[in-house]
Formats: sequence, C-alpha cells, structure tokens
Amino acid sequence: MEKTKAHEPEISVEERLRALFSLQLVDSEIDKIKTLRGELPLEVQDLEDEIVGLETRLGNLRDEVAILDKSVSKKNNEIVEAQGLIKKYEDQQKNVRNNREFDSLSKEIEYQNLEIELCNKKIREFNAQIDDKKILIAESEATLNDRTSDLDNKKSELEEIISDTQKEEEGLYKKSDKIQHIIEERLLTAYKRIRSNARNGLAVVSIQRDACGGCFNQIPPQRQLDIKSRKKIIVCEYCGRILVDDEIIQEGKI
Repeated sequence: MEKTKAHEPEISVEERLRALFSLQLVDSEIDKIKTLRGELPLEVQDLEDEIVGLETRLGNLRDEVAILDKSVSKKNNEIVEAQGLIKKYEDQQKNVRNNREFDSLSKEIEYQNLEIELCNKKIREFNAQIDDKKILIAESEATLNDRTSDLDNKKSELEEIISDTQKEEEGLYKKSDKIQHIIEERLLTAYKRIRSNARNGLAVVSIQRDACGGCFNQIPPQRQLDIKSRKKIIVCEYCGRILVDDEIIQEGKI
C-alpha cells in the first residue's frame, strides 16, 4: 500500500520552513510564466464566448427571416385566392336574377378587394422587417468575421507563448508537487490559502529592515529572534504571511 503523508516521518520546523520557502520560489516562477501570458487566456475565452453569442444571434435572425419569407408567401397565396374569388363572383354577377343577388356578390367582391389590400399591407410590413433583419445579419456577420480573426491572432500568440514556456512550466509543476509531498497537509493548506489571498502570491517572506517583507509592518525584536531560532512556524500578525529569516532566504535563492 502506498504511504500517505500521515505515515511519513515528521520533519523538523526548520525543514518545514525551508520546504515552504522552496515551494514559494517555485510557485513564484510559475506565477511569472502566467504573468507573461497576461490576459491572453481570458481574452481568448471572452472572444470564444462572444463568437458563440454572435453565431446564436445570426441563427435566430436567419430563422426569423425564413419565417417572414413564409409569411410573405402565405399572403401572396391569399391574394391569389382572393383574386380567384373576385373573378368567380364577377362571373356570377352576369347571371344574377335580381338586384339583391347582384348587391350581395358586389359586397363579396368588395370584401375580397379589402383582403387583398390588407395582404399587400402585411407583405410590405414583412418585407420591411426582412430588410431590417438582413441589415442586422450583415452587421453581425461582419462582427463575427472580425472577432474570428481576432481569436485566431490571440490563439496564435498564446500558443507561441505556451510553446516557449511549456517545458519550463511542466518542470516547475513537477518540482512544486515534489516539495508539496513533504509538507504536512494542514501547513500546505494554510500556505495555499495565504497565497490565494496575497495580491503578489507571496505566502512566505523574510524580514526586511525589521519589517514584514509582505506588508512592511514592523516586527518586534523578540519576534525576530523567535523567527531566527526556527523552533516554530511564525506568521505576521498583520498580514498572516509565514516569516522566515534571511539565512533561509539566501540559501534557498535560485
């Protein structure tokens, strides 16, 4: 059975401090690589999301145009039907027996002419909507082409940076994992929490000019002596960062 951290020999406080500082150095190098990429990963993601949105919008606009085209066709068919009825009623007027029948057919003809006018009005409205949507489609297509071009450029730029740093980054991650394996879980969790809360990603710092290297608040002389003794893990009472002495810093620099 594979050993867990709980079964491994407990290391001294000094060894923990050295391991933590080594981990901080490695993680800071990884941070530098991520900084080199800058906002590119986020920009790529934003462009991809925007393109999906534009494609959805285009799909909806095209569907709406198709529906409007069908509506125009339907109204044209209704006009043809109305014109057929008008011809039918006009033929029937030639054979009426009285004025009442003639007037009744005249009203039917008048009604069908009104239906034709209404259909033509609807067709004009539908065509106006189609024209507006086609303008939106053209604008969306132009925007989509621009965003797609931007995305291709951003992806190429990001892939180039990743290609240049991938080997180094993979090595650093392996080194980070190896160091993490020797640090007890509770301390490692605290380190990661401090790092995530620190704007510069520094969880382990030294004393600089009698002050915390992270928040620059003064450290009392007695506490500085406790830090140098390496008998226990000491954190800054102001920012919560783990404090180590200069000797560990100098020995651990890479």
